[in-house]
Amino acid sequence: CAVAEAPVRRVGVFGGTHGNELSGVLLVRHWQESGAEIRRAGMDVRAFLTNPRAVHKCTRYIDCDLNRVFDPDSLGRPVVEDIPYEVRRAQEINHIFGPKGSDDAYDLIFDLHNTTSNMGGTLILENSRDDFTIQMVHYIKNALAPELCPALLIEHPSLKYATTRSVAKHPVGKYEN
Repeated sequence: CAVAEAPVRRVGVFGGTHGNELSGVLLVRHWQESGAEIRRAGMDVRAFLTNPRAVHKCTRYIDCDLNRVFDPDSLGRPVVEDIPYEVRRAQEINHIFGPKGSDDAYDLIFDLHNTTSNMGGTLILENSRDDFTIQMVHYIKNALAPELCPALLIEHPSLKYATTRSVAKHPVGKYEN
């Protein structure tokens, strides 16, 4: 007996997780000014600049990689004066889009990145058992055909991902070179 998935109602589109990866930054800023392209009836789609200080300095990060601090220790760390900027930012993002692992977390987060690797436009998945994400990737690949859109699965049986997008019920990374 198949269990019906809850409808996707809340979607985050992240850019600037790494402040020197400008494609996502430019798209998020565009959609923050004019969100008609991402607006959908019955859905809350939010374009969000994840690491504004690193974007301002056009550097990967300020104190530590934001895409590595969404682990329980960092998210539960007390907020003190000398807490690294990206850890504090992770806590803020978790508060807005999570909490991670909860029923209240956003349904889907697309985290937009650039790479110097020859990957083309590649989707990054963290869970092969997430039926919604697998079906969504299939839809995207068909919609873009005949252009290629590889999907890379970075699943590990015991690893709990600490990526920015891991706050959502369905995390997807999009890498473009």
